[in-house]
Amino acid sequence: MLETAKDSLTLNQIINQKTDTFMVEDDCIVPDIKPDILNVISSSGIVCIYKKEILDGKIRLDGTVNTYIMYLADTEDNEVRSLNTNLDFTQIIDVEKAKSNMSLETNVVLKSIDCKVLNGRKINIKAILEVDSKVSSNETVEYVKEVSNLKDIQFLNEDFQINSLVGTGSTKVYAKDTISISEADDLVEIMKTDIKVTNRDAKISYNKILIKADLQVKLIYLTSDNRINLKEATIPIVGFIDMPNISEEHICDVKYEIKNLIVKPNNVEEHSIYVEAEIEVYAEAYENKELQMIQDLYSPTVALNFSQRKVKVMQKKENRSEVCSIREKMSIPEIGSSKIYDVEVMPVIEEQTLLSNKIVYNGQINLNYIFASSGGVGVDTKKVSVPFNFTMDFDGITENSHIDTVIEITLQDFVVAPDQSIDVKIDLNFTAISGKDANISIINEITQDEQGQNASRYSMVIYFVKPGDSVWKIAKKFNSTVDDIVKINSIEDVNNLQVGKQLFIPRYHGC
Repeated sequence: MLETAKDSLTLNQIINQKTDTFMVEDDCIVPDIKPDILNVISSSGIVCIYKKEILDGKIRLDGTVNTYIMYLADTEDNEVRSLNTNLDFTQIIDVEKAKSNMSLETNVVLKSIDCKVLNGRKINIKAILEVDSKVSSNETVEYVKEVSNLKDIQFLNEDFQINSLVGTGSTKVYAKDTISISEADDLVEIMKTDIKVTNRDAKISYNKILIKADLQVKLIYLTSDNRINLKEATIPIVGFIDMPNISEEHICDVKYEIKNLIVKPNNVEEHSIYVEAEIEVYAEAYENKELQMIQDLYSPTVALNFSQRKVKVMQKKENRSEVCSIREKMSIPEIGSSKIYDVEVMPVIEEQTLLSNKIVYNGQINLNYIFASSGGVGVDTKKVSVPFNFTMDFDGITENSHIDTVIEITLQDFVVAPDQSIDVKIDLNFTAISGKDANISIINEITQDEQGQNASRYSMVIYFVKPGDSVWKIAKKFNSTVDDIVKINSIEDVNNLQVGKQLFIPRYHGC
């Protein structure tokens, strides 16, 4: 009786990966307690995703853009004021082959905000969002690892290195703190908020993934005596994700997504601002497996039937991080020696080139300076760009590798020098995630045809090698064995058969 032993693989297969752009638009009414708008100076926003789900053939995102608009007020002294409003949205995106039981990973980026003054009490806001979505299917497949009780069975094996999914998991963490400001500052309103998750780290321990990061917070606020100040703070993010069977040898991908954000003056403690961010952290863990898998089989004496299927697997998954340091000296006459309140930094990769063991990035860093107007009254902005070229060494990368790149701003420093030039220091942490999709064949069932017993009689045939032949193909075709053909014909290299070469083929009869 034919006996088989099976093993299993858990596969994380990317079903669809795409990038979409959509617009969120709404009108904002100026509250009665604030002066009329004369002109918009600056606009910015933070994207929060409340909920995301997969429908059949679609994905749905529910979220908001928390917008901050600095404007020149229609008053005698042209004071600078601000508006904070939320642009809620529900966006449905067509994603071919998506099913409700699959997993969804998204990265939503605010590309731009445009504001148009409709009248002194009303503005129109348009936000352009770009969403990278990846829909994956987790599947456990069984395959035949070995066969017992049949001595003359012939196997064609192939070695594979694959990344098998260990598990996935997520958790919600809260980064919150009361940020103190100067006792001399009587806060009137928060004019701008900038939030970033930085210094991300993950460690595996005792069936858990321990996560650690920082929430970098920048707040621009207005005081009662019409001064504009900047406050920066760091709030720690800590948590863990339970994941059975995970060990230190496994590869771990961790993603952060802001779900909700609260930024408001503290009602209990004066001269402070309360910040609370709800963050969802999602993790996938993989292990590198070296497998020898049966790709074909037959028996010279017994008729066998087997079922085979192709599955998509992930190979050569690896993470690599390097820092690109940019040091520039800028001369911007509009700024001169004025105070710089803030600089919005947005790196953009324009071209990514894969070479042997290297990734070359070309792009630019878009900078938006927010600074005091000449004379120290009011606020102005100035946009400039800094080009960058960065090469990351990455062993094993080829032109056919698949690369996802994430850029984290780990340092930004802008100092006005005595000669009115600006010393610019920016560190960009490039994290490249490599991987390769491959299709492999697995045999998941083998049965013996009881009517197909072969007699143990031999004969010999003469065969001339044709293009595309291999020793395995010839052996299977004539119901022989690779070992017998190699031995009788003194073949030294089974992978180098000469077309036209004469071979003697020992053959079993009766098949």
